[in-house]
Amino acid sequence: MALLERLEPGAPKKVQENLDAFSPEMAELVMGYTFADIVSRDGIDLRTREMLTVAMLAAMGTAQGQLEFHMRAAMNTGVSREEIVEIVLQVSVYAGVPAAMNAVTAAKAAFAARED
Repeated sequence: MALLERLEPGAPKKVQENLDAFSPEMAELVMGYTFADIVSRDGIDLRTREMLTVAMLAAMGTAQGQLEFHMRAAMNTGVSREEIVEIVLQVSVYAGVPAAMNAVTAAKAAFAARED
């Protein structure tokens, strides 16, 4: 949860409450695997992991809430707006324009949240 807090202050509490409302075990299983087992590994720095996550979620085109969160998290790890724009442009080539258009919507929301 400390790593998730680093990505976005206040996120662990929101995620915990959301997942606990579904199943008390869900937060431990999902968050433990995601952040404790994978994201915290030493092989790739956190900034790069967030860029990869943004690209993969954008390419999927089906995880709008997670994409917006990870765009904010990426900026919190030092990724610039310009780099996010470049990721979305790359997504348009390899995953298609519809996926990129969804990513544009998420990016605009993430950029607006960052400005507030």
